[in-house]
Amino acid sequence: MAELWPGQGGPAIDYISGPPPEDWRQTWPRGLAILGSTGSIGQNALAVLEAREEDFRVLGLSCARNVERLARQAVRWQPPFLAVLDEAAAARLKELLPAGYSPRILIGREGYARLAALPQAATVLSAQVGAAGLAGTLAAALAGKVICLANKESLVLAGGLVREICARTGATVLPVDSEHNALFQCLAGRGQEIKSLILTASGGPFRGKSREELRHVTPEQALKHPNWRMGAKISIDSASMMNKGLEVLEAFHLYGVPAGRIRVLVHPQSLVHSLVELADGSQLAQMGTADMRLAIAHCLLWPRCAPVGVAPLNLVTAGPLSFYEPDTKSFPCISLARRALAERGGLSVVLNAANEAAVELFLAGRCGFLDIPRLIDAAMSAHAATLPGHQPFCPPLRSVAAPPDPACGSLALEQEVRMLMERIEALDRHTRHVVHELAQAGAAAEARVSPH
Repeated sequence: MAELWPGQGGPAIDYISGPPPEDWRQTWPRGLAILGSTGSIGQNALAVLEAREEDFRVLGLSCARNVERLARQAVRWQPPFLAVLDEAAAARLKELLPAGYSPRILIGREGYARLAALPQAATVLSAQVGAAGLAGTLAAALAGKVICLANKESLVLAGGLVREICARTGATVLPVDSEHNALFQCLAGRGQEIKSLILTASGGPFRGKSREELRHVTPEQALKHPNWRMGAKISIDSASMMNKGLEVLEAFHLYGVPAGRIRVLVHPQSLVHSLVELADGSQLAQMGTADMRLAIAHCLLWPRCAPVGVAPLNLVTAGPLSFYEPDTKSFPCISLARRALAERGGLSVVLNAANEAAVELFLAGRCGFLDIPRLIDAAMSAHAATLPGHQPFCPPLRSVAAPPDPACGSLALEQEVRMLMERIEALDRHTRHVVHELAQAGAAAEARVSPH
């Protein structure tokens, strides 16, 4: 099925990894570990498994703190391994599990990494939210897994590193994000004739709003996405359009194309999930019902295509389709993401950490909606002032691809990746601290000028 794979080797498309090995394609049921099974992607993935239960064997599930939901999932699927954030969550989980079912409970970041590297699980769904998902993605890549990647932050923070690890271990990346899954399908079997990639965006709940109108929106309003049912963080990212900015970075790393050939169009109906423009000016679009089960199933079942209980798209009743250029003045987050991609030097790490910190502050009522891009911009500018030049934050790996002693080579690769990850995490922590200081300074300044 290699002919179904997007082009590799450039110059038009240089996909992040090769296709899965033949034995993976032929093995059914497939052993599966899900990182982040209690979130929206994880729940949708288990809904896919309900429809295709004979095709999968659940070996591991994980969550951060929603142990009640994890316990219900564990009772249903009976995996031998579970993973949670800390000892308190593990203790609570043990209380909730029935007698006679005693899975091994793994704890913390190391636990997630061990779950991602389970020898029995050739397939890993990386669906943890935010920067916390990077450790599991890297562990799965180091173990040579087929990674169904829903955690876009893994590529935003370390896309080049993931690409290099895949080249050394033979790991595969299949994109779960609906937009990147659409591009993947449109690019199947194609390579050098590609002109541009076009990501579609719903525009979120505030499409068409001016900056003045956005000044006083509430978290409750921002969480009401018109088309998709998603978790809180990604819903706010959609409202600010940072989600699309992160997807521009994701497309850059996934498909190996210059940023100038990655476009964004606002498409309120969310029926065209993305498009590919060919060299002759024609375009290929992937369309479907706005349901994440389709993209998830495409990855989990690849290269098969099978029904998973999603109603087909009815073009007769769908109504007209419309497309608009994004309003980057009211929604500057896409421009901030492009700046991070252009200037490098760790700015993508700063962008993501600042966004996560600002979204948390907004949801807690500690900053306004327009403060999200303001805080990100300020954090990026503070970091950029320290940069010696446009250098990659994670330098190329030194560990060779095929050492004389594979065991020693594997250990050296893991140690090098761990060092780079610690560098990423240090900048992430520092940026979050900077954002909180900026937010406090802004709140203090506002209090000084307030007549009340």
